[in-house]
Amino acid sequence: MVRFEVVGLVEDEEGNAYAICFSEPSDQFVVTDEFGDLLDSDKLGQEILENYFTLIEEAAPPEEPA
Repeated sequence: MVRFEVVGLVEDEEGNAYAICFSEPSDQFVVTDEFGDLLDSDKLGQEILENYFTLIEEAAPPEEPA
């Protein structure tokens, strides 16, 4: 059994909620709907993950020069 931890919650323009989950042992992300069910569409899951990663990058403080 692979365990996943919720690392982010996102909502689309239509008000649909999704959870971004990560498993450290398997180094894998998955996206679930608001009820914890995996999405039926891999394409939608990938799009949500890409948007999530973009939001994380934009929110991160800029790196200081070495």
